[in-house]
Amino acid sequence: MCRRIARSELKVITKAKDLCGYVLAVTEKSPKRFRFTLVSRMQNLALDIIEQTYRANEIYASGPGREEAAARRLDYQHRALTSAKLLGYIALLACEQGAILPKQYEQITRLVSDCQNLLGAWINSGRRR
Repeated sequence: MCRRIARSELKVITKAKDLCGYVLAVTEKSPKRFRFTLVSRMQNLALDIIEQTYRANEIYASGPGREEAAARRLDYQHRALTSAKLLGYIALLACEQGAILPKQYEQITRLVSDCQNLLGAWINSGRRR
């Protein structure tokens, strides 16, 4: 069994990982007819959120060129936020089509909302600097 390495991470990255893990677990049992449409889109968007938050976190906006670095970080943060919004919509569509259960959709919505709130707070904190 794989173990997570215990170290300090941004809370938004931890929440994005929780979201991704849940989406992957839930969609594993989705009907095959949705595998290459709704299921793959949901999985890819969940992975995109993690990727974009990691990319944003790796950009250090200090020293020379900090304005350009801050702009690049903001771009990645907005991409992650957009992916979260799209995942929320596609999860709704998946629920309506019977690819996931209503309770699963509710949990995805909660996790997406957590990610969106944390991303929004991160974006706002960067603007205040």
